[in-house]
Amino acid sequence: MGVERLPTPLVSTAWLAAHLGEPSLVVVDASWYLAAMQRDGRAEYRAGHLPGAVFWDLDALSDRTSDLPHMLPDPDTLARDIGGLGIGNRDRVVVYDGSGVNLSAARVWWTLRVAGHAEVAVLDGGLPRWRAQGRPLEAGEVTRPQVPYVGRYRPELVRSLEQLRDSLATGTVQVLDARSRGRFAGTEPEPRPGLRGGHIPGARNLPFLELVGPDGLLRSPEELGRLYRDAGIDLSRPVVTSCGSGATACALTLGLALLGVESAVYDASWSEWGRESGPPIEQGPARQS
Repeated sequence: MGVERLPTPLVSTAWLAAHLGEPSLVVVDASWYLAAMQRDGRAEYRAGHLPGAVFWDLDALSDRTSDLPHMLPDPDTLARDIGGLGIGNRDRVVVYDGSGVNLSAARVWWTLRVAGHAEVAVLDGGLPRWRAQGRPLEAGEVTRPQVPYVGRYRPELVRSLEQLRDSLATGTVQVLDARSRGRFAGTEPEPRPGLRGGHIPGARNLPFLELVGPDGLLRSPEELGRLYRDAGIDLSRPVVTSCGSGATACALTLGLALLGVESAVYDASWSEWGRESGPPIEQGPARQS
C-alpha cells in the first residue's frame, strides 16, 4: 500500500477539517515570531491550537552549534528531530502558524522537504482563518510517540553562501529576496543588530506579505505568476530565495512550488550575507532588466 497523497502543497481549512484525526495525518503548529513582535509561539500554542497538533520549535529544532538563527541541522539530527515529533515517513503532514501570512509555516514545510518528506502542505490562512471559521481548538501540549524516521536529504533545495556566490559569478541563478522593500533598499533598519542595510547584488525583491490577499489566503496561481514576473523573475530559470534568516524566503519557495517551479533557499540569508564582514552588497531598489 502506497503513501497517501496530499492534494497540493497548500490545503484549505475545509480539507483539513474533513481529514483531521486520520491516523496517517500529522498537524504541526510552527508558530514563530521575531523578538520585536513580542509574541511567544509556544505560549500561544499552549493556549489554543488545532486538535492533535504538535509544536515545532523553529529555534530549538535547528543547528545549535551555529551562531546564525535557526539554521538547518545536519541530516541525521534533522531526521531524529522529525521522528522525535512523532512524524513517520508514511505520514502526511500539514503545517500552520499563527501569523496569518505564512511567517514560519512555510519554513517547516521546506525543512521537511529538505529531509525528503514529499507529503507535506501548508494550511492556507493558518490559525487565524481556522479560528475565524469557528473551528475547534484545544489547549495544552500534544506529544506523539517517537518513531524512527529515515531521511533522504535533498541538498539541491539548500544553498550556502559559497554556493550562492559561485552561482552568481556564473549568472546561473536568480536571487529573490522576501524582505520588505525598505530593508531590501537599505532605507529601513534590520531587526537584528550588526547587519548592514541593502541586498545581495543583482537580487530581485518580492516581499512575502504580498503573496497573501486581504482575506488571509494565498493569492491564485495566476496572481502569483504575475507577482513573480513583475519582480523580474524568469520562471523558466533557476531561482534561489532569500530573506532575513531563511524563514520567509520559504514562503516565496512555496508560492513557486504552486506554480510548478522548484527553487532553493539560501538558508542563512541576510543574517550571514549582511554581516559587516560579509560579501559586497547593493542598496536601493532592484535593478531593472
